[in-house]
This record gives sequence, structure tokens and C-alpha cells, in this order.
Amino acid sequence: MEIRADTQPDFESLKCLLLDIAQQRSLEDLLQLIVRRLGERPEVALVRIWLIQPGDICSSCHMRAECPDQTSCLHLVASAGRPVAEENADWSRLDGGFRRIPLGIRKVGHIGGTGEPIIVKEIERDSAWIARPDWARRENIRGFHGQPIIYKGEVLGVLAVFSRTPVADEAPVWLRMIADHVAVAIANTRALQEIERLQAQLELENTYLREEVLEAQAFGDIVGQSPALHAVLRQIELVAPTDAGVLILGESGTGKELVAREIHKRSLRNKKPMVRVNCASIPRELYESEFFGHVRGAFTGAFKDRAGRFEVADGGTLFLDEVGEIPLDLQSKLLRVLQEQQYERVGEEKTRQVNVRVIAATNRDLKKEVEAGRFRQDLFYRLNVFPIEVAPIRERKEDIPVLAANFLDMAAKKLNCSQSPRLTQAHVIKLQNYDWPGNARELQNVLERAIILSRCGNLQIEVPQASGIASPLTSSRTRSVRSPKGEVIPESEMRRQERDNILAALEQTNWKVYGSGGTAELLQIKPTTLVSRMQKMGLKKPD
Repeated sequence: MEIRADTQPDFESLKCLLLDIAQQRSLEDLLQLIVRRLGERPEVALVRIWLIQPGDICSSCHMRAECPDQTSCLHLVASAGRPVAEENADWSRLDGGFRRIPLGIRKVGHIGGTGEPIIVKEIERDSAWIARPDWARRENIRGFHGQPIIYKGEVLGVLAVFSRTPVADEAPVWLRMIADHVAVAIANTRALQEIERLQAQLELENTYLREEVLEAQAFGDIVGQSPALHAVLRQIELVAPTDAGVLILGESGTGKELVAREIHKRSLRNKKPMVRVNCASIPRELYESEFFGHVRGAFTGAFKDRAGRFEVADGGTLFLDEVGEIPLDLQSKLLRVLQEQQYERVGEEKTRQVNVRVIAATNRDLKKEVEAGRFRQDLFYRLNVFPIEVAPIRERKEDIPVLAANFLDMAAKKLNCSQSPRLTQAHVIKLQNYDWPGNARELQNVLERAIILSRCGNLQIEVPQASGIASPLTSSRTRSVRSPKGEVIPESEMRRQERDNILAALEQTNWKVYGSGGTAELLQIKPTTLVSRMQKMGLKKPD
């Protein structure tokens, strides 16, 4: 195809292009529109657009040796043209030799690095700017014109045109206008995409957090006055302001999630969401999708793109409840995102960055799980930076009165009672005489059932039969204060029996509190709990 040098390009058609640019909402469609319409002009051989993006193929890029800074470079994002020497060549491809250009290198890199245009009206007179002179001669390339794409002083990329006629005097003015419109359109489409992303994230947060709010309301705040609970609160105060990983240990129903929420509430991330993942309730085949999200068509039933919990929790906290339930073969992928803060959606090759603090909880002994080969040792160490153990109710029965009162108030509001039923001393004794293998969750259910049965009147509390479901960890102290059926023991008598029981255990172990064969082990309670009770009761080792 021969283009006469004296042919004067018609620039009136570019007015329609400027109007069409303003109508685009998709960045990809916008870029394709520009290169296609400019490439249709008879004097144009090739049109290309590069945008500045982070470096991604530095290890394999053939221009790596020339690259002064591998943090960012020009990425070829749109290309169109009409070859004449090689009619079957595809100039719309984005994977050729110039798919990446370092900033400041060659003519396109110089435009992107400096923000200054380059105009070569006649290549024959100024061939220094052409990287491939043989290609230019074969394709009858006569001129080159490159403009920076600039928005509010920031260079976004480069718009370049190779023409088969010398660059006309009017061309720089029109291409500058097009580049300015492209810059505004790119900024607008990126802003629109960010708005859509944030809107989608808010919708996901609402979906994920609606259940979390209901659960948080159902369980109330952390309440209690026992030394064991105060120890937990002190640990929360220490670790909350940091970004350290926390592993919360304890039996089911002890309030591990409340501890996680309190850590998040007191952290620097409290303006962002805390997203909970119940690792025990996720089907095995959906673990990756639940954690990392998926793209449409990634698997059967994936009808649209979906963000995972890590993406929703970005900037905030991710709470992995029952983390010991994660299948062994999937733990390596979780470890990777914890170490590198990077992941890919299922069915997508794009690597995404995330900034998440992870708090995990489990009722399993993860050390034994590691020894048994069911849990990765490196993942355990990654999670177990700051362990917090939440004691079961049987080890902090001092908290039962305030817990019970709190649960009664919540249940009364839930059941629309005119006033909260009164908790008597007899009720407290009955509640404290039971070991609560289901911990606070079981206590809450028993009290709610009592309100329903009493129709918001005088409470009739019925606890399960201890012989039926009592925990195997029931302490000898608790068993010693149980009374015959139907007999109510006054609180003073109960305290006396408890003191006698501890004293007997101390004498039996020769007042050894800690370690194997000590009093704490005999009573099956924590040594710190035993020391606290000894101080309250005034028990001291005889001289």
C-alpha cells in the first residue's frame, strides 16, 4: 500500500473520536477504541498505548539489562495497525518484543520517564529514534509521534503513532488533545472501577458481617471478675495494639470469639472489619474459594466473580475460628498468604496483595496435632506468636453469677419480657454446682429455656444431670460440694466445704502447688487459679 507523502490527513474525523472517548466506562474498551479508530486512518501504520504499571516479568524481560528501576515500567496494553510487508502479521498482539519498556529507555521510555513528547517528522532525516530501522523501511514508516498521557501532573503512560507519511504540522495538536482526553478517561474509569470494587466489597462485608453481628449480640461482651479472666484481659491489652498473630485456645463455648473481637476493637485496625471464618463449617472443596475468592467459570456453580474472606478483611482482621479443622493439604496455601500477604483467586492468574491481621482459635491441642502429622508445624508457629488460653467455666465459677445475670437480661429482651427475672442465691448455688461442659454457651441456653418455661415470671432453673454429660475434667472440689437431691446448701457451707477440700488436697501433696503430683493437678485446675483461691481463703503453708 503506497501513501503519497503530500497527502494531507483529514483531522475532522478525530472530533467524533473525542466525543466517543467520553462515553466509555470500561478502560479496556476505551483503549481498544482509541487504537482501532486511529489505526483506521490511511496515513497511520501502527498505534500503541503503554501504561505505567509495576514490574512483573523482570526475570524474563529481554530489556532487563537496560532497566534502571524494576519497580515499574511501561506495559503495552493496546495495539492496532495494518502491515504491508508482512500481510499476515498481527499488530494487535500485546506479547511482542516491546510489551515492556523501561522508563527512560528508547523513545517511548523517554516519553514515559520525562513526560515530554517526541515528534520525528521524517525518519529518514532522524533515524536515531528508531529501534528497528529495517522494519521501518519494509513497512514504509515515514514519521513517529509520541505523546505522554498525563493526569494532574502524573504520567500515566504513552500514546504513540507510527505513520506512513511525514508528521503533519497539525498532528501534534490533535494527538495532544487525544492524549489529554485519554488521561481523563483513564482516571475516570479507574475511579469508577474503584467505586464498583468498594461497593462490591461493602456488599460482601454486609453479607459476611450480618451473621457476625447477630452472633456477637447473642453472646454479649466479656463479663466476669475471676483472676483467670483478668489474666486474659491483661494479655489482650498487651497484644491488641500490635499486629502480632494471636492463637486463642480453649474449649468450645468459652468465648474465644469474644476475645478476638476485643483484640480487634482495641487494635489500630478497628476502623476496618473483623471477618470471621468458621473453618469447621466449610466444605472441603470450597476452602480455597471461601478464603481467596474465585472468578466466574472457575468451577461448576461459579456464575460470577466473588471476593474471598481475605479480600473482604483487607486492612482489618481475619478471625479463623476452629483453625485446626483446615485440611492438611490446604494449610500450605494459607501459610503462603500469611507469610507473603499474596494470593490468587481460584481460576485467576493475577496475584493480589492483602494486608490482614490473622487471629486464630481452636479447641484442639495443636501441638499434639502437629506431632500426629495432622497440622503443619510451620503454620502452627506462624499462628502461635501470642497464645491466649481462655479457661472453662468450671475453673472460674466466680464468674457464673455475673454471666448468668447478663444472659438473663439478654434473653428477657429477646423474648420481650417486661422485666428481667430475678436471680436468687439458690439459683446461683445450683448453677455453680454444675460443671458446664458446654461452658458459657450451655449456660446461656439453660437460662433462656428457664425464662421460656417460667413465662418471664419466677425462674425455675433446671440444669442437666451431672452424671449424664458432665465433663471428664470435673474437679474434685466441685464434686465434694454437691448435696443430696432436693437439699439446698447455704453459701457459707459451700465455701467451707470448698476450703476443706483444698486444704485436704494441699496436705495430701505436702503443699506442693505446681508441677506433676501437685495440688493443682490433683484438683484439675490451673495453678494460678489455685493460688488465687488460697489467698482469698487465707491458706498458708505451716512453718
